[in-house]
Amino acid sequence: LALGAQRMLKRQALIRKLPAVETLGSVTVICSDKTGTLTENRMTVTVLDVLGETQSVDTLLDHGVPALDADLSPAEKPHACSLGLLIKAAALCNDAALAESAAEPGRFHAIGDPTEGALIVASAQLGMDKAQLDKRWPRVAEIPFTSERKRMTTVHRVDVAADQTDAPWRDSATVAFCKGAVDSLLVITRQVWSGDEAVPLTAELHERIMAANDELAQNGQRVLGAAFRPLADEPDNADEAALEQDMIFIGLIGMMDPPRPEVKEAVQICQTAGIRPVMITGDHPLTAQTIAQELGISHNGQKALTGQQLAQMSPDTLESLVEEVPVYARVSPEHKLKIVQALQDKGHIVAMTGDGVNDAPALKTADIGIAMGITGTDVSKEAADMVLLDDNFATIVAAIKEGRVIYDNIRKFIKYTLTSNSGEIYVMLFAPFLGMPLPLLPLQILWINLVTDGLPGLALTLEPAEKGVMRRSPFHPQENIFGRGMWQHILWVGLLMGIVTLGLGYWAWSAGRDNWQTMVFTTLTLSQMGHALAVRSGRESLFTTGLRSNVPLLGAVLLTFVLQLAAVYAPFLQTLFKTVGLPPADLALSLLLSTIVFWGVEAEKWFKRRHQG
Repeated sequence: LALGAQRMLKRQALIRKLPAVETLGSVTVICSDKTGTLTENRMTVTVLDVLGETQSVDTLLDHGVPALDADLSPAEKPHACSLGLLIKAAALCNDAALAESAAEPGRFHAIGDPTEGALIVASAQLGMDKAQLDKRWPRVAEIPFTSERKRMTTVHRVDVAADQTDAPWRDSATVAFCKGAVDSLLVITRQVWSGDEAVPLTAELHERIMAANDELAQNGQRVLGAAFRPLADEPDNADEAALEQDMIFIGLIGMMDPPRPEVKEAVQICQTAGIRPVMITGDHPLTAQTIAQELGISHNGQKALTGQQLAQMSPDTLESLVEEVPVYARVSPEHKLKIVQALQDKGHIVAMTGDGVNDAPALKTADIGIAMGITGTDVSKEAADMVLLDDNFATIVAAIKEGRVIYDNIRKFIKYTLTSNSGEIYVMLFAPFLGMPLPLLPLQILWINLVTDGLPGLALTLEPAEKGVMRRSPFHPQENIFGRGMWQHILWVGLLMGIVTLGLGYWAWSAGRDNWQTMVFTTLTLSQMGHALAVRSGRESLFTTGLRSNVPLLGAVLLTFVLQLAAVYAPFLQTLFKTVGLPPADLALSLLLSTIVFWGVEAEKWFKRRHQG
């Protein structure tokens, strides 16, 4: 497990709890966030929309940006007024900042949440520098974003130097700006800004706004809305109920966060491996569905469940749907917990990603809690079993593959060790029934265990992935470690090893050879080396996998062979182990008979390939 954790670290997966290494190999469902895990977390503002009039940011930049932050004259340029107001709201109601790159002076990058960073980059490109805006409209109060409200509100002192005659906040001391999910904003909105005035939010305007929102979302865009509210006085405190009401809706901002190019292949690997990827996001259902279909997580006809639907759903109803739903949108952290529990109740082994403080319960409950190393909070990392250092979905799949390899190698180690030990037991147990003296001395038994269970056994844990390891369904972690024929292998191969070794020993002892015990000692040791080479794969022949595909094991086998020859021929070791030098013919006979176990296991694998597909 420790060696596996080291290998996973090289793949950007930090294992915090060793048992998770084994559990990873049994995962049947991966519940993953969208932003930053399935996508590149490289948000870019592409579209601005005010009352159904869509403006591409690239077009604005290509044709020259109007003086959006100048003294706004709605009579002369109402559209520019609305665009300017939209950009100003997005930049002021924002906790990100621009910083100059130390490596490339003159170039700036955003610090903070990627979504907010994209907004201030766009505002800077359109002539509104956030640092200057913050000086002119200092923040005096704020209501932070929460996943339940899906919006954020800040209150700013009005710039007295600006022309107040035509400004939307004329005669106001402060103005509240709000940004967030469009449907969340419309709940607290009573009016819509239209060029030079606020007009009532009619059913027609509401429908127009939602249609624009849906159209952007269907194109895979993440959509945010912005609103404002002039305030006569500076608020005494940031009271959500008092500030987030009677807002004036400004417009929509569409952003693109492209899917990671490697994720589509990782999703296909998951599906081939019997693992179902599920997207869980706070984004609009249409946005989530579009990205999910592009990545192959969702297919035509499959619908997304929303957080609102989940909140109204009983546990039994959710259990009946949870195996069919590929996308959950507009969810909050408590919904993640419900999804995990429903999947576990259906018998699934669930891996769940999360990065926020409120994700901790879901991460703790999941069979494998996966925290984000870049964007994750300390609380989420403490609750998780594994931390993704690169926040990449493909890393989860690589870790699961590594988990399967490790579980397979644990079984190989157990199979090898118990088979070898049972062979020794058979030799010691049955020899007296044949009238023979003890075939092995205590020190010889210790030597066999040292040279066979030590380096060769450890080297088996370094065995690379078997062919098709990600083309089979996962094994349940409650499965008996001795399942799938391991007991039978241990019994019959151990018996074969004992019979071959004891048969040779009985023949040599009956013939009066004084080296019979050394022949037993050598044959049993080398039989275990043949077994170690044969059990490297449960199905494939050693001649297919190749000797050099696990160089440490090959080295351990060769070293054991050399040490065994030293125990037989080196005078000092002969005295210690009570051995005698074997004539070449006897050594050759021991070597030849020790290969019977190897050929027996190879025959077993051939039978599996021929009769089990």
